[in-house]
Amino acid sequence: MTSSPPTPSSLQERRSHQRVREIFIEACELIMPFFARENRWGNSTLDHLAYRVLRDHYPELSFEEVHVLVVAAHRVHTARGRLSRLTDS
Repeated sequence: MTSSPPTPSSLQERRSHQRVREIFIEACELIMPFFARENRWGNSTLDHLAYRVLRDHYPELSFEEVHVLVVAAHRVHTARGRLSRLTDS
């Protein structure tokens, strides 16, 4: 007996942080400079400033949502750096 694949209407949305998904690209553009190597202070990134900028621009977001944005944006920045090092060699 084979079962048919579930239809989109029968699937329950399991993802959380929908608002974060909606603003992700815009938020990343706002905070990417805080992860740049040339903007480090004492060889530390300025993540704490990224949190402040996001809280100022999106006051409706919870701390958890802001944290999700910062962590995801940092991962994107790191992945871009790795990719650029691979293509430069």
